[in-house]
Amino acid sequence: MSEADVLRVIVTLIFILLLILAGAWAVRRSGLGRSGHNQTLRLVASQNLGNRAWVTIVEVEDARLVLGVTAQQINLLHTLPPGAPAPDLQTSSDSAATTPGFTAALTRALKRR
Repeated sequence: MSEADVLRVIVTLIFILLLILAGAWAVRRSGLGRSGHNQTLRLVASQNLGNRAWVTIVEVEDARLVLGVTAQQINLLHTLPPGAPAPDLQTSSDSAATTPGFTAALTRALKRR
């Protein structure tokens, strides 16, 4: 074997090693190797309220949290029991005015601002 053949084998082995390391980094970065069974935080519903503001329902272990999310902060608006169905966030303004509850309170709070 000549020096050129040995050099070609070494360069090929280094290239394969770098390719394996890059693949492992990509899998770790994307989270493909993680199992989804142990998730303690789950997004149930989200509604865009306008300029970078959302109302979001997040399920955390033993409760559902209604969160107000803006670009600067996150506020806890309400806590729901763990098995409670998610309220319909896609309601019209007519139904929000006639049904008492969270939707009507949120509408009133947004009008005050």
